[in-house]
Amino acid sequence: MTLDLAQDTTTQLVCFAAPLLPGTTSTDRDEMLSCWHGERADQHAASRRQHAITHESVWIQDTPTGDVAIVLIESPDLANALLGIATSQEPFDVWFRAHLRSVHGLDLTDGMTLPEQVLDFRG
Repeated sequence: MTLDLAQDTTTQLVCFAAPLLPGTTSTDRDEMLSCWHGERADQHAASRRQHAITHESVWIQDTPTGDVAIVLIESPDLANALLGIATSQEPFDVWFRAHLRSVHGLDLTDGMTLPEQVLDFRG
């Protein structure tokens, strides 16, 4: 018997900055921590599994022009993952879209333009 350990390891990765609306940094921090370790953690994990998101990280960066969330998302199919979040009627995903509108002014149902990658060094 031969064991084939080769798997399709194709993964798409995107990182982008989403400016926070004035006065919403604390709300975003609290809600993202809730998704990571708090009361929304189970729903968040279930949502991301449903949409085939294998890694998601968010950082808050203060800048001279205001705070931004730095977001990293990894999935075998980013377009379908983001479309799934944008169109899902699952309660967590509906809440998540409302949260994005309230702290970033971003409406996923309008679609979004992903950033242009201009450097990718891998040692």
